[in-house]
Amino acid sequence: MFLKTIAPEDATGEIATFYREELDKYGFVMDATRCMTTRPDLMPLVENFIAALRGNFSLGLRGWRLITLVAAKEVPSTYCSHVYSKALAAEFGKDKVLAIQRNFRSAGLDDKDVAMLAYAQKVARNASQVTEADIKGLREVGFSDLEISDIAACASFRCFLSRLFDALGAQTESYFVDEDEVFRRAMTVGRPLREMA
Repeated sequence: MFLKTIAPEDATGEIATFYREELDKYGFVMDATRCMTTRPDLMPLVENFIAALRGNFSLGLRGWRLITLVAAKEVPSTYCSHVYSKALAAEFGKDKVLAIQRNFRSAGLDDKDVAMLAYAQKVARNASQVTEADIKGLREVGFSDLEISDIAACASFRCFLSRLFDALGAQTESYFVDEDEVFRRAMTVGRPLREMA
């Protein structure tokens, strides 16, 4: 980390609660979470916003993770690519995740998933290029306006978070880094991984 963050032993209040949740889940506090404590007044707001957006996400956790993987590649964010590829690999297997990350259009996904990810990719690359034709195409394959809004929100917020993590020096924890070299290299789309012990 480039900036001073709140250490787990120094955390109080809501920050301590967020830290405890990660310690219980992973055995450590993620650099991504610690990044938020560079502005401790904002951390609860950001964490609660993430929880609300993801918790009420109209396309489910699978959709959230797929959109995030595609957006993270565009940023490009090594951190978020590794974190979300690990979660997706548990559901789909590593070969499928590799195929999606390399080219979701030829990864065997259905037309609706491809349309969702194409829109997310466009939002992450350059949202000013989104047109009404893009929205019409999403509606034609069955997306509601709420779902389209959620795709845009997920992809956009991932860009914000991923860039913040990189700007503050967050490093991918070894817990999220796969042992398979091909998979690991594919997910290392931006900042190089630190040397793992």
